[in-house]
Amino acid sequence: MRHGQSTWNLENRFTGWTDVDLTELGRAEAKRAGQILRKEGFEFDLAYTSVLKRAIRTLWIALDEMDRMWLPTAYDWRLNERHYGALQGLNKSETAKQYGEMQVLMWRRSYDVATAALSPDDPRAAYGEPAYAHLKRDQIPLTESLKDTVARVMPLWNESIAPAIRAGKRILISAHGNSLRGLIKELEGISDADIIKLNIPTGQPLVYELDDDLKPIRNYYLGDAEAIELATKAVAGQGKAR
Repeated sequence: MRHGQSTWNLENRFTGWTDVDLTELGRAEAKRAGQILRKEGFEFDLAYTSVLKRAIRTLWIALDEMDRMWLPTAYDWRLNERHYGALQGLNKSETAKQYGEMQVLMWRRSYDVATAALSPDDPRAAYGEPAYAHLKRDQIPLTESLKDTVARVMPLWNESIAPAIRAGKRILISAHGNSLRGLIKELEGISDADIIKLNIPTGQPLVYELDDDLKPIRNYYLGDAEAIELATKAVAGQGKAR
């Protein structure tokens, strides 16, 4: 599940590793997601989330609605959103006016195109953040492509999440548009070219049923199909000049 709407989603800004919180709508989305999961009878043994508060709070709210706040939870930086480098904090529509919608689409959705990196002394760099104090300096990015994001997400999948699933654990992941896009790309075998078309709406539970080899049998969103379609189109349109 992608986190609910954040304050910078609302302002249409490139967020990346900036640790912004949920809006009231985002909290309502997380609450509704938990209600849907409970209504549909979903139970989980283990949860994973990033170390960014918008994903953490989404998980907490959803688990509260499910009366499962005791659920064991792993907080891992490798599920963080893709780092948007020098674009972090910029408005997507204004950036599209300056550089063109196609360039912004490539920055937002392509596989191996990274944005300009932050300088190491930029105040937006995460070097001094306590959440990353255990990491080596070269593990903390100054920019990333989706390919770079996949390179940090998949070791977590291979080392922890996949073994838990093979052991019979039912897993709930609360993360971000691009960390989830990267994971879905690998699970589904989506090509580098086709991944540009994948958009994930905020606060909508996405179910993956896997076979014994952890290959997808089927996947589907829970909730109102029309609302999910509209939310997905809204995500796709964030990079358009207005």
